[in-house]
Amino acid sequence: MNMRAIVAGLALSAALAVPALAHPVDGAWKEQHNDTPGITTPANFKLTIWMKVEGDELHYYSENTTQPDKPYISEHVSKLDGTVAPFPNQVRFNQISTLLTEPHELQVLKMKDGDVIAGEFWTFSKDGKTAVRRGISKNPEGKSRAYQEHFVKVTDKPQHRK
Repeated sequence: MNMRAIVAGLALSAALAVPALAHPVDGAWKEQHNDTPGITTPANFKLTIWMKVEGDELHYYSENTTQPDKPYISEHVSKLDGTVAPFPNQVRFNQISTLLTEPHELQVLKMKDGDVIAGEFWTFSKDGKTAVRRGISKNPEGKSRAYQEHFVKVTDKPQHRK
C-alpha cells in the first residue's frame, strides 16, 4: 500500500469520526420565568420544546404542562424555507411555516387556513445556551397580544419522550 492511500484512508477515517456540528436551535429548551418589565409569561407557565434541524427541515415537539392534568402537545415537521406545511392535531392551527432568517434566528408562523394566528420570532444566543421567543398571537376569541419568553437549553439532545 502506498503512502498516499494510507493518508487518504486516515483522512477519511478522521472525517467519519468527527460528529457533525449541532445547529444552534438543536436541543431541549425550557421556558425560564423572567421578571423583566415587558415579559408577559405567567409565573406558573411550564413549557419544554425539543427542536432538531435535519437537512432543510425543522423537527419540533413541545409539551406545555402548565395544567398538568391537561398537557398541551404540539408537534410538526416543516421546511426551513418558509414553505407552508400541515400542522396536525391542533385545534387553533392547521398550517405551519418556518424560516431560518439568520444562523441564530428563526421565524415560525402558525396559521388557520392561511390566516396567521401566531407569529414567533426566535433569537438563539451565540453560545447556544439561551433563546428568546417574541411573538404576537390571537386567542380563540380573536384578541391579539404580544409576548416575550426566555428559554434555557437543558440538553443538546433534541429527542423528546415517545
